Amino acid sequence: MGIIGWIILGLLAGGIAKVLLPGRDPGGLIGTTLIGVAGAFIGGWLSAKFLDHPIQNQFFDLATWGSAVAGSLVLLIGYRILFGNSRD
Repeated sequence: MGIIGWIILGLLAGGIAKVLLPGRDPGGLIGTTLIGVAGAFIGGWLSAKFLDHPIQNQFFDLATWGSAVAGSLVLLIGYRILFGNSRD
């Protein structure tokens, strides 16, 4: 899976993470989207590096999606903790 595939996966993972963790984010839609892309990359890297589960080359692999969504959730939670709810 190439870089474009990871970006698309990250966009979708960010959307899924936003649905799983509703609320107002300090960065809005653009911030959530960027967090989703970064979370997909980080989740995939952590899965391959530490969990000994290499990321497959297929776009529709369940483990790839799980690691991307998990990475996005972790980054979104961290982002909310660090920057708070500044959109009140």
